[in-house]
Amino acid sequence: MTQDPRYPIGKYEPKPYSEQQKKEWLADIQFLPEEVERAILNLDAAQLQTPYRDGGWTVQQLVHHIADSHMNAYIRFRLGLTEDNPVIKPYDENAWVKLADIETVPINVSLTLLHGVHQRLLATIKDLTPEQWERKVTHPEHGREMSMWFLLGLYAWHGRHHTAHITTLRENKRW
Repeated sequence: MTQDPRYPIGKYEPKPYSEQQKKEWLADIQFLPEEVERAILNLDAAQLQTPYRDGGWTVQQLVHHIADSHMNAYIRFRLGLTEDNPVIKPYDENAWVKLADIETVPINVSLTLLHGVHQRLLATIKDLTPEQWERKVTHPEHGREMSMWFLLGLYAWHGRHHTAHITTLRENKRW
């Protein structure tokens, strides 16, 4: 069976709360910026403009997208921890990757953002109580409530998911 190139690590699967799972997901959050840096190490301009799959985003778009997405994640966590079940703002990620800055701003800017936002995110969530992990936000596009625990797993997966897009492309291209 051929692996779906859209989901090199599979789709996100929520898991029940456990201290071990929390450690793993928090480590994913902590180390994502370095993982992305390793994934793109020594890629040239042409390689950065290569889509990770037919019809997919380029490596450059992926790096900027990860930063955009995780800046939104940081805000979503903060809203969920300070307001009662706030409605979070969705955004059109496909439209965002078509904005001018995605092509004109070097990816190291988004890597710097990713380092900063992950440092702040980790400091915000690493010591949450089990009750705080159950706090909720409402995502209007998905029409559902999402706990802080669900979001932790989702963004831990999201970072690994897009990093795997880049590393799988490198493996396939023998870069």
